[in-house]
Parts: sequence; C-alpha cells; structure tokens
Amino acid sequence: MFKPTPLALALACIFAPLPASAAETHTTAQESTLPAITVEASSLSLGMDDMTTPVTVLTADDLLTQRAATLGETLANQPGTHASHFGAGASRPVIRGMDGARVRILSHGSEVMDASTISQDHAVAIEPLLSNQIEILRGPSGLAYGGGASGGIVNSLDDKIPTQIPAAGYAGHVEMLGASAAREGTGTFAVTAGSGNFALHAEGLYRDSDDYRVGHGWHKGKRVAGSDTRTRTGSLGLSWVGDRGYVGLAYTAQNNVYGLPGHSHDFEDCHLHGTHLHCGSHGGHSHDDEAHGVPRVDLRSERWDVRGEYLEPLAGFSRLRFSGGLTDYQHDELEGNEVATRFRNKARDGRFELQHHPLAGWRGVIGLQSSFRDFSATGEEAYVQPSTTRKHAVFLLEEKRFGPWRVEGALRHEWQRIDTDSAQPNRSHDGTSAALGLHWRLAPQYSLGLTLARAHRLPTAEELYADGLHMASATWELGNPRLQRETSNNIDLTLKKTAGPTTFSFSVYRNRIKDYIYASTLDEDDGLQLIEYTQGDAIFTGIEGSVRQQLSRQTGLTLFGDYVRAHLDRGGNLPRIPAARLGVRLDARLGDPWRGELEFYRVAGQNRVAAHESATPGYNMLNLRLSYTTRLNGLATQFYLKGENLGNQLAYAHTSFIKHTAPLAGRNITLGVRIAF
Repeated sequence: MFKPTPLALALACIFAPLPASAAETHTTAQESTLPAITVEASSLSLGMDDMTTPVTVLTADDLLTQRAATLGETLANQPGTHASHFGAGASRPVIRGMDGARVRILSHGSEVMDASTISQDHAVAIEPLLSNQIEILRGPSGLAYGGGASGGIVNSLDDKIPTQIPAAGYAGHVEMLGASAAREGTGTFAVTAGSGNFALHAEGLYRDSDDYRVGHGWHKGKRVAGSDTRTRTGSLGLSWVGDRGYVGLAYTAQNNVYGLPGHSHDFEDCHLHGTHLHCGSHGGHSHDDEAHGVPRVDLRSERWDVRGEYLEPLAGFSRLRFSGGLTDYQHDELEGNEVATRFRNKARDGRFELQHHPLAGWRGVIGLQSSFRDFSATGEEAYVQPSTTRKHAVFLLEEKRFGPWRVEGALRHEWQRIDTDSAQPNRSHDGTSAALGLHWRLAPQYSLGLTLARAHRLPTAEELYADGLHMASATWELGNPRLQRETSNNIDLTLKKTAGPTTFSFSVYRNRIKDYIYASTLDEDDGLQLIEYTQGDAIFTGIEGSVRQQLSRQTGLTLFGDYVRAHLDRGGNLPRIPAARLGVRLDARLGDPWRGELEFYRVAGQNRVAAHESATPGYNMLNLRLSYTTRLNGLATQFYLKGENLGNQLAYAHTSFIKHTAPLAGRNITLGVRIAF
C-alpha cells in the first residue's frame, strides 16, 4: 500500500494546480498540444494520436536526460514499463509485467538477435546513447513483428544507415558525460557526410565505469562488487539516396565487458535428487573470495544491417520496405582469465513490407519475415542445449477511416522448427494471431481506442531444452520439450486528451493467457532456486497512464502511475511482477534555453509473491533533470544535469533475480554536454 511521506505531502502542496485566467487558458491550450510524431514501428507510419493502443515515443529531446547505459534503465520510468536490472551491465525492459521473449527488441524494425532473452545477465546489444528515438507500443501493429510479443515492442531508431543527404554536406554531434555513482565517464560521436546520391555515416562510443554506489544502509557495504563496466561500440554505414527512396548497408561492432555480481560459487557442488536440490558443504567458497572473485562477461557482437525503402515500386503499391541483419554474437563468462562458459549466437533475419494503394478505402501492408538462429553454449554452465531455430511468418495489416472512426486490423501466421543436438526430440510449432483495433475521435481533443487481440506465442529453445546450473542468476533450470504454444486473449481500452491545458492518456487492459509458459520454482536451498518451465492459464490485469495540467506559461504538473496484477487462474502469483508505482512531475521552461523537471514517485512494496520468492519493500525516488541550450561559436550546444535518487534510498527491483545482491544505484549526479554541427 502507498503511505504518505513528509516529502510526498510537501510536493503535493507545492505542486497543487493553480487557477488560470481565461487568457492564460487560451495560451496554454496551444502550448499543451502534443507535437505530431510518427511511430515508425507501426508499419503504417501512423501518428501517436492515431494509435489504438498506448504508445510511448522518446524523441531526441526526451532522451537527452533520460538515457542510461542500458535499454532497460533508459525506459524504466515510462508508464507500464520497468527494468529487469542485473547490476550495471545488463537490463531489459519489462512491459506490463512481461519480459524476455514476450518483449521484442527491434532496431529500425529489424529484430536484435542477441542472447538477452535467454537470461537477465545477458545484455541487450543496443546502445541507447546512439539512439535518436525509442518507441514502445502494443496492439495490432505489433503483430507485424511477432505474435509472441504479448508484452510489447521496443523499437530503437538510429542514423547508422542514412536516409537523406545532409543539407550542408555534413552533420553530426559529439557528447561527453560523467556520472558520480559509478565514477562513469562516457564519450560519443556521430557524423554523416554526403554528396550527390551517397551518404556515409560513422559513430562510436566509449564508456568506463567502476562499481556503483547503492543507497544508504545496505548491509554489504556502499558499492556492489563486480558491477563495473567497459563498453566500446562503433558503426560505419553507407547509403544511396534517390528521389524515390534509399538503400544502405552498415557494420556495427560492440564489445561490452561487465561483472556478474549475482554469480556465486557456493552452488558448484549442488545437485538434484529428483525434483529437490541438495547442496552439501562448499568448503567456505563464496563469490567474493580470493580464489574466484566476481566473474565477468566479455560480450562481443558484430552485425551487418541492410535497409531500404522505395516509393511506387509496382503498380498498385505505394511503398516497399526491406531490412535484414547478419549477427555474430559471443558472450564469454570469465573466471579470472579463463573462459568458464561461452554462449554463441549466429543469426540472420530479414523482412519485406509492401504497402498497397487504397482499395475501397482500405490502406494496408503485406509482409514476409524470416529468421535463422544457431545457438550454442559450452563450458561449466552450459545449461542450455545447442539448437537451431528457423522461424518464418506472413502478416497483413489494414486500416480504414469512417469519419471520426478508424478501424485497424492485423493478421499474422508464423511457424518455427527447433532442432537440437541433444537426445531431446526436435520440435515444430505454428500459430495464427489476429487483432482488431477501433479508434474514435469523440471530440476535437479526445480519442478512445479499443483493441481486441488473440495471439499465439511459440516456445523458445531455452524453455524447451534448458538443463543445468546457472550460477549467475542462482538458478538450476529445467526445460520441458513437451511445451505447447500459448494463446493470449487481450482487451485494451485507452482514453486520451491530446490538447488544451489538461492532457492525459489512461489505459486499462486484461490479458488472459491459456497455457502460459513460466519458470515455476520447485525447490530452494540457501538462495539457489530449482526452476522448471511449465504451463498454466494466467491472467494479467492492469492500469497505466498520466495526466498533465498546465499551471502557467512556463510550468506544468504531471501525475503518473501504473499497476499490474498477474496470477495463475488456478491460484498463485507469478514471479517477479513489478509493484505498483505512483508519482508526480513538475516541468518548467525557464526562458527559451532552460528546461527542467523535478520528479517524485513511490514504488509500493510487492507482497504478492510466487512460491519460494521473497517480498520486496517499497521505496521513494526523487529525480531532477535540467538542460540548457545555447550556441557556442555557431554550434548548437546542450548542457544537461541529471540527479537520480537524490534521497539516496536503498531500493530493490522486484523484477530482478539478484535484487538483494545488486540493489538499485544510490544518489547519482550526471553532468554532460552535447555539441551538434
């Protein structure tokens, strides 16, 4: 339950809405109108205001003060979105209580073929500081990327492959920042140059950080041992740009070295007795001892991307889009200088989309998608059997407008085959997903969206064939080759007001999933959990949203929050479901160059826990963001200051496997500068 605190009451009094005069109301109504933003991941290139389901779009201005070292932490404060949190090196988005394969991570619509869906300690191969827009969406448009993305879609946009020639012949930026909690130093650059029909793009990033400091009162000290990181990323892209489209190729290399603070050698002698764990004497070993130290990950990823778009490619079609990727991903877990476990993921993917001209008023996209994944794990913790996954899909999206109504429908059929080198049987699955969305502009500033969806998610190789000890997450994992596809039946209702002194967006949803695949904990011994992938009918019910009130020409107040309840139909809670959150944010424009936000939110304690799962206490969070824009020697320059967890609260993420070993960061002050040219 939420409890009022002195700080919360003070903020409520300070930020209470003030009455506005008629003249102020007229002015602020114009200032509160949301800018037209195209959602690239919608396939139909719809605006935010036309989407039937809630969409979050973080533009370059938003990202300036909200980006973090990982994708999960970058998006963690958005309504309905949390982060899995595995120390400082790895974090995936958790959307509406779902993570892993149920949240599809895309780069310009192309799937990111890393190994982050396998385990929380595997980092996402996307660098948020090199993204210029990040989108989060659900609903019919999400079916273009997979019926199994019942949590949502996260699409990161970047400039690796230029889509236009810079007007001045070149454009780019450099950025530097430092952060106090982990003594972090980061530098990035990006430049695009072009002439005639050709454009060349280069970008890079280097980050170095120490063990991060946690909030006050942690019984293990002030810093999380082994949470330091070092990241190097670089891309080179070349495009041909014409009057009717573009085609380009890019190469990206990433090296990310980070510690695994949750890894423990105490479990090396554990073994199974049927469905029970038995852990004998370990001779005094621990994950902090001199013999082992904290293991580290050496992640290396090389990816080739091709993207293109062509207008009026064929009679009856207005646009052709295509993209493809070739990934060579390697994730080594190091004990000292020795490779203890090596994960390899060689993958390729491709998709084609054709948008047809209106037929009887219907505008739509037909598409094909195909992917191949060759995954293997060797060494001490090779708990996932080597496998190859072939997946193919066809999809169709259509929309039509009837006055204030817009109807959107989506249909997708996909099939996959998973072959394994083990004695377990090979498996094949297929599924058909469909969704219908209705968008009603019930008044000039108001809209109501309704989405009904029935989708199939096919089991992954890890859920089918896992078998062994995974010390990083303190789990012994057992797959189940008899798993069947799961069926999601979802209803989502969204009410928005997009202009005027008061704007808001509220969504309520209910997702009933038949044969939901989840990691059921069978036994626990001194922190080690025995989990087995099993199936049961589950229900997810939730609400999320925000409302903003313009207080004056310069200031506005936003109230935001989210809540999800997830449980099995037969009784019992699902594990690692985020707790309810409620917050308030004051934003201000102090003259043209200054922008600022003061944000306070409360995360409730999570006491609805699964078997062998511990409750997590709630916490308060106070954040500050400031930016100043000016021109220095003719160059657009932005200085920014970000203060996170200013109250230095000791906070734990209930979504994390290692919440007690790696709490959230304590007070962190970030100072940065970005210069564009």
